[in-house]
Amino acid sequence: MAIDAANPVPPTYPRRVGMDQVPPHVPKELIRSVGITYSPEFLADPYKFFAELPEKQPPIFYDVGMYGNYWQATKHEDALFILRHPEIFSNEGATPFPRDPDDYFYFIPQEIDPPAHRKYRNIVDPVLAPAGVAKLEDKIRKQANDLIDQFIDKGEVEFTEAFGRPLPVIVFLDIMGLPQDMRDTFVSWAMELLHSNSQERMGKAMAAITAYLKGAIADKKANPDDGVVSRIAHATFDGVPLSDKEVFGFVCFLFIGGLDTVFATLNNIWAFLAQNPDVVEQMRADPDNITAQVEELLRLWSVTFSGRVLIQDYELRGIQMKKDDRITCVLPACNFDPDVFPDPKRLNFHRPRQIVLAFTVGAHSCMGAHLARLEIKIALQEWLKRIPNFSLKQGFKPEYRPGGVVGPEAVPLVW
Repeated sequence: MAIDAANPVPPTYPRRVGMDQVPPHVPKELIRSVGITYSPEFLADPYKFFAELPEKQPPIFYDVGMYGNYWQATKHEDALFILRHPEIFSNEGATPFPRDPDDYFYFIPQEIDPPAHRKYRNIVDPVLAPAGVAKLEDKIRKQANDLIDQFIDKGEVEFTEAFGRPLPVIVFLDIMGLPQDMRDTFVSWAMELLHSNSQERMGKAMAAITAYLKGAIADKKANPDDGVVSRIAHATFDGVPLSDKEVFGFVCFLFIGGLDTVFATLNNIWAFLAQNPDVVEQMRADPDNITAQVEELLRLWSVTFSGRVLIQDYELRGIQMKKDDRITCVLPACNFDPDVFPDPKRLNFHRPRQIVLAFTVGAHSCMGAHLARLEIKIALQEWLKRIPNFSLKQGFKPEYRPGGVVGPEAVPLVW
């Protein structure tokens, strides 16, 4: 949908919550209350939940929950179609984060559909495209080893705090041109926004992020550097600078998106490897297969979802959806689709190559996907080289909290 990002207006899509707000066009037999991201069953073991979702529920169903009513899609081919057709399934208004209606902005480019979407991506593509990311490899590898140096001799570590979080966040802040000494504060804001499920706490976190980033943008405008924030602040289209709303919406989206996703993915992978030393041995015995290993681990431990809003009536799998309906592609469940990944619950580092929906696809595919894959690859290579025999601390069971990015709260390791 064509929108004016320089003059943002809050969308008017209805927000439906609860059984009394199920639209009449939804077939009764497709109504569920599954509790994705927050039910006790989900929190007990999210990836068992995801793996069984295609077995227990229809390919598309209407989920009624405390945070909203959405169509849910769990088939790989349906997700590919939805994510590749923004003329039907729009991203405008699909991002759930609260914003002040009197100071509204779009998350750019996430909420901007094609063709305008591409012009924004072009601003940061030189940094985040494969060629730009490749320049960071030596720096990421050194950072990974610097972190390992700090705890390798102790024989134990809380992985999330000492490696899983700092590695991708340090890299991200350097790319953005933001201060490393604010790292813990930035992460705490992101955690509140992504995991509190409280509109009040999310609103306070969003206010803190907004105040900080407006100051950071003003500083970059006055004192340009090589970081992405400065690149966006000084970008122009046909000689015309981006508006303040465009700059802020772009920087804010990258800020939120860059602080949690890779962190959660690393935590999931290391918790799994710590409980499966045979998998570690497979990886170490076949180091040249690292790319396929990363893809299979991403398939098993995808951490995000991708929501859209219908901007026209559309029939999918014989189900009539209506304009303004919301739909979520449950990407982790799609990655367990047996029609695409035979025996999907089994790890297989030699699967025929298929699209793994860890970072979505289509026009709105994750801008940081190449960087994320490189970070995971390097983290695995350097860790398994130096600490190949590790396990979870005895008696520990990973715990998850509600939120739109799925990862364990803590991963205490010993070796």
